[in-house]
Amino acid sequence: MAGSKSPTPCGCFCFSRASFAWVGATLLLLADWVLLRPALPRICSLLMPTELPVLRVWVVGLSRWAVLWLGVQGVLKATLHCKSESARVHGWLAALEPLAAALGLALPGLALFRQLDSDRDADSTRLLFWGSRPDAFFLTYAAALPAAALWHKLGSLWAPSDHGDSGDKVRQLLGCLGSEIRRLPLVLVLLVLSCVGEMAIPFFTGRLTDWILQDRTADAFTRNIALMSILTIASAVLEFMGDGIFNSTKGRVHSHLQREVFQAVLRQETEFFLQNQTGAITSRVTDDTSSMCESLSENLSLLMWYLVRGLCLLAFMLWGSLTLTIITLVTLPLFFFLPKKLGKWYQSLEAQVRKSLAESSQVAIEALSAMPTVRSFANEEGEAQKFRQKLEKMKTLNQKEALVYVANLWTTSISGMLLKVGILYIGGHLVTRGAISSGNLVTFILYQIQFTTAVEVLLSTYPRVQKAVGSSEEIFEYLNRTPCCPPSGPLTPLEMEGLVQVQDVSFAYPNSPDVPVLQGLTFTLRPGEVTALVGPNGSGKSTVAALLQNLYQPTRGKLLLDGKPLPQYEHCYLHRQVAAVGQEPQLFGRSLQENIAYGLVQKPTMEEITTAAIESGAHSFISRLPQGYDTEAGEAGSQLSGGQRQAVALARALIRKPRLLILDDATSALDANSQLRVQQLLYESPERSSRSVLFITQNLSLVEQADHILFLKGGTVCEEGTHQQLMENNGCYCAMVQAPAATSE
Repeated sequence: MAGSKSPTPCGCFCFSRASFAWVGATLLLLADWVLLRPALPRICSLLMPTELPVLRVWVVGLSRWAVLWLGVQGVLKATLHCKSESARVHGWLAALEPLAAALGLALPGLALFRQLDSDRDADSTRLLFWGSRPDAFFLTYAAALPAAALWHKLGSLWAPSDHGDSGDKVRQLLGCLGSEIRRLPLVLVLLVLSCVGEMAIPFFTGRLTDWILQDRTADAFTRNIALMSILTIASAVLEFMGDGIFNSTKGRVHSHLQREVFQAVLRQETEFFLQNQTGAITSRVTDDTSSMCESLSENLSLLMWYLVRGLCLLAFMLWGSLTLTIITLVTLPLFFFLPKKLGKWYQSLEAQVRKSLAESSQVAIEALSAMPTVRSFANEEGEAQKFRQKLEKMKTLNQKEALVYVANLWTTSISGMLLKVGILYIGGHLVTRGAISSGNLVTFILYQIQFTTAVEVLLSTYPRVQKAVGSSEEIFEYLNRTPCCPPSGPLTPLEMEGLVQVQDVSFAYPNSPDVPVLQGLTFTLRPGEVTALVGPNGSGKSTVAALLQNLYQPTRGKLLLDGKPLPQYEHCYLHRQVAAVGQEPQLFGRSLQENIAYGLVQKPTMEEITTAAIESGAHSFISRLPQGYDTEAGEAGSQLSGGQRQAVALARALIRKPRLLILDDATSALDANSQLRVQQLLYESPERSSRSVLFITQNLSLVEQADHILFLKGGTVCEEGTHQQLMENNGCYCAMVQAPAATSE
């Protein structure tokens, strides 16, 4: 039976590979302890002179690194063949390479620190050999494991991933800095110098403590206070310069990012806007983009500053006391584990909050844009209740976010207090034994407090970075999305005739691919002729208009303009030659002059705007307005009536002097005088011979003079001819003309 099938051979194979990875790592550990620990120091003691102990330690460390690296490569190659396990197994195996490097460099680095410290015995480096001090073996692992984990984590931020994880998102966030990223090296240099200067206060505080206890002279005291003050002031100046350079780029980055996102949205095909709600798109372009910019400015600044500061502090702590530094580093996993888990939860909650915000914005936009309908149905309270429901959902998610934030803050605070108590206790014992001086202990405690603060800030910033990653997911989907529409073509001929050929065109909308709208449609639009397209609602007339504007691509067949497919024409050029006016044209909240000239690369003269308005019948009511052509149309043309919007939209099309003019029920809201003017424009205008016209209307009285009439039904042309021919056929067209509703708008 299907349910009783045994595991596949591939599954067993993958299981053995995963097991081998663990076995291989364990064998490397044993080899490091049993073979490398006793053998390498002895070999180097025979080959290297005893007068150069630091050099001997470095040769041992580098040799250890090389041998471990070869073993790691063998383990990695043995597990690469298992595809299903590679992502999971290599998640930790990839950290073995930086671990091998850290193990090899840990002892040489510590030896170099001791050698440079003039207060220590230079020959103390011999105590770091594994043969004489086996505990040094465990010391190297205690120091190498956190370093390897940190290196692997930072490296994963830049490594590409097939799963689109947060590392890829962080790389893209930094990539959004664009050309401004070249300023970061200068900022980092200033931060390093500033952090080094800031170390003067703890350093001199410890030294002054020793001098006070030893009754040193007042001159040395004053001299060191002055030097500390100079270094502190220099540190503040350098920090100010770094912050100034960094903050000066924030505004440019914000504008650059919003522009890129908005342009990416504008490049998408028409189906994209049908499948995504306007409120959701608006939320991505505005709210989510602002959140990303906030993370790239404030949080990135905090990360850079406290990371550099933490590394400088760690170096000075190693210089001061190796034992206390190791104790501090061993506690670091307590700082990393819980914040990492909470950060993932925080990221998930933020994505849910953004989705909920987009949904509530969509409810508000729909209600506010249709207020006459809401009021006419007395559904104000219903819309308010629906909006409240969305807000309640978002309120619950915000409360969970707050809980995660408090839990993260509490865990880091408790860990920090326990660490301070432990350092004071162990440091006191070291002072009583004479291992370090009282001043060095004071200096180390000040370093350690600042280091712990830096770690706490980094860990508190990490969830906010995760929050930005959660909110940026949809934005990067927009930025990386390739439009399904064909790219702009190269054709921009100087002369165009305006001959349109629709050849065996079929079409179905992408969201309903099984519902054909047009089927085998074929007809021709000729210059100087008016072709009327009529038919019942839902027959596909508006779809034909959309296809001729290159808003969609036919699923079959071709649309030719002067014998060339529409996609082969350059985008702006094509839409100068093809102009359309719909039943409910969209105007913008700008002046009427700007609406008429909308989309033209070269700004038209006022005379050209007025001429187009006169042709469309818009000049008569525009001239009566107090501000004339400078009058604001209002949001979506709300300050104008339906007929006035159609007249302005018609002027917007005519000013282009198109070779193909499409009127898609564009006279439905016009009064009798305006409709008469449109008839004169179509049939008596001097420019009639220079353009093809596709006239789509339900008012059949306006198409009687058309040169050619197409009756569309079910996505196909079932009748065609002149008005007289179709009336004589006594078919569908004749029945529609004679229907009582034919004379109505």
